[in-house]
Amino acid sequence: MASTLTSSVKQTPKVSLDSPNQPDEVLALIKPGDDLIVPIANGEPVILLDTLEEHFRELEGVRIHQMDPTRARAYIKGELGDHLRHVNYYLGAGSRQAYWDGGCELVPNNFSEMPALLRQATKCSLVLAAASPPDPHGYFSLGTNADYTAAFIGELPFFLEVNERMPHTYGENQLHISQIAGWIRTDYDLVEIPHSEPDERDHQIAGYIAERIHDGSCLQVGVGKTPNALLSALKDHRELGVHTEALSDGIMDLIECGALTGSRKRHHRNKHVTTFCVGSRRFFDFLDHNASVELLPVDETNHPMVVASEPNFVSINATTEVDLMGQCASETIAGKYYSSSGGQADFARGAMWSEGGQGFIVLKSTTGSGRGRIRTQLTPGSAVTTIKNTVDHIVTEYGVAKLRGASIAERARRLIAIAHPDHRDQLRFDAQKAGLLH
Repeated sequence: MASTLTSSVKQTPKVSLDSPNQPDEVLALIKPGDDLIVPIANGEPVILLDTLEEHFRELEGVRIHQMDPTRARAYIKGELGDHLRHVNYYLGAGSRQAYWDGGCELVPNNFSEMPALLRQATKCSLVLAAASPPDPHGYFSLGTNADYTAAFIGELPFFLEVNERMPHTYGENQLHISQIAGWIRTDYDLVEIPHSEPDERDHQIAGYIAERIHDGSCLQVGVGKTPNALLSALKDHRELGVHTEALSDGIMDLIECGALTGSRKRHHRNKHVTTFCVGSRRFFDFLDHNASVELLPVDETNHPMVVASEPNFVSINATTEVDLMGQCASETIAGKYYSSSGGQADFARGAMWSEGGQGFIVLKSTTGSGRGRIRTQLTPGSAVTTIKNTVDHIVTEYGVAKLRGASIAERARRLIAIAHPDHRDQLRFDAQKAGLLH
């Protein structure tokens, strides 16, 4: 397939560093039934998508494939009929309600498999992506992103939306002017992720994990209150590394204080590896022309075998519910779809096979309403994201339950011990009734 696709990436006379295209010129590249690929988060080309919506009646059976869109749009809501529709791979603020309302489809996936999945299940017609201004050598950077889109560089035609405020980053997310089918120039603010202030329970969970992380470990950690608390708790560590899917302000702070250097990593030594970046304007400025940060396609950053090849790998992810066997439902809330699998299973599996690796899945013991998150059985309708055979540690504000290598009964006992005290007696009773304890 690659050889067929590569032939379509020839530069046309219209593509020049001196004369950008007009947004509506992208329409000439789109045929009926095409499958368009759009990046995650700030890789989303706002003006190009506006243009497609404005001219939707000129399109026929076109599908846009994207994870976690940041903006709710008419085509995502299903309001543009079969002219232009959205296929989702991770629900976010821009698509969650639309999915619940039936406006778009959701395709199950592990993040590491996205490039292969798109190659197998779609026509892979065209990539629309935001980018940084070209450098003096004619190279554009996908900026805050590599994700699944960078895997198609050299295979598919790209139409770029160059944003003057997009940082120029390095890694395998570079495109030469000769590799693109067109580009436009824009200037608008990137979407910033506000800092989530950890609460007491976040700090308690972070403390349990931080004391188990050794100097020189390589980290994968997400974005949010508990990750922020953990990263803050690691500032006295030394020679940490990072190989993650999402880089954010907390990682930047660890780099700047000297705790995170990457000097003990086996691969990409002295580099901070990620597949996309989210955060504040200060963080985006930190990324700009920062050669220590390396953005790689997600089928490399998240591939379990790549993760496993890095010694002392520590994976930290969150879940919404866990049952007494250790099954983690991380993409549904009370049995209703809320997100998707993301990279949780990728990294949990990789950390399991890493020499000296550790995997942590974290959750607060109760919801805001007091409902227990450690349950005898998952809520009906819940999707299991990380299977019991892969889970290593479960962490709440009441402690750490080591599950890997433990029997079903011992798992139940250990998980009950870190559940909220008000729920432990009922969990023991229900576990006995279910045959998990005798």
